[in-house]
Amino acid sequence: MQTRDRISYSPALQRDMHMRIIGHGGQPCLVFPSQNGRCGDFEAFGMHESCQPWIDQGKLKLYCVDSIDEETWSATHLPPFDRARRHEAWFRYLIDEVWPFMREDAGWHGRVMTTGCSMGAMHAVNTLFRRPDLFDTVIALSGAYDPEQFLGGYTDDVVYQNSPISSIGGMDPNHPYIERLNTCRIILCVGQGAWEDEMLRSTRTLEGILKTKGIGAWVDYWGKDVNHDWPWWREQLKYFLAHVMGGDPQRPHGS
Repeated sequence: MQTRDRISYSPALQRDMHMRIIGHGGQPCLVFPSQNGRCGDFEAFGMHESCQPWIDQGKLKLYCVDSIDEETWSATHLPPFDRARRHEAWFRYLIDEVWPFMREDAGWHGRVMTTGCSMGAMHAVNTLFRRPDLFDTVIALSGAYDPEQFLGGYTDDVVYQNSPISSIGGMDPNHPYIERLNTCRIILCVGQGAWEDEMLRSTRTLEGILKTKGIGAWVDYWGKDVNHDWPWWREQLKYFLAHVMGGDPQRPHGS
């Protein structure tokens, strides 16, 4: 399995940003770390092993980015206004800098995938929902999709457009993005075990909004023994990738 690190200066963020690249070819997948995470976390927690069959076959190439959550949603010591705008700068980095690099590096001419766990799932869903012209698949595991909860209920136009629950909930039923979103594979998964209560609530809320708007999604609730933790996310990712990339989906007993 080929791996390499990339450091590049980001004009959007005005600093160097790190990326971990895993694989040698195939569809690019933008990988978000969990809350406050770094680009090496996906590999450190063994998530890349769930992707290995498709990486080895040259069907999938992972581009793991750093979060800046400690400057945005996690930065409770900063004003919500500033945190939201720093997050928007990070989003511009992803769209204007990371996305073009992924396609060029992979020699890929279509839309790309994205995935993440926990807060990374929120980032992945938000990215696809905002730019379904650039992304065609999201696998989101144990996400909470309303960042207002991290801001003490504060909202403004920037928070709104980065909140999947708010932005999709407020979207006009005739908005052209709804038709575009229905060309995407949207997979939301959450367990019902330990530490999943908030994510379960948020996923159910988003599921109801998507149904109301006529946006197709596969929302999968795993069992009461399925906790908010890496061992289950490894199982879930492998299961859903088998559906998306082709393979023999094996759902763990009890899930």
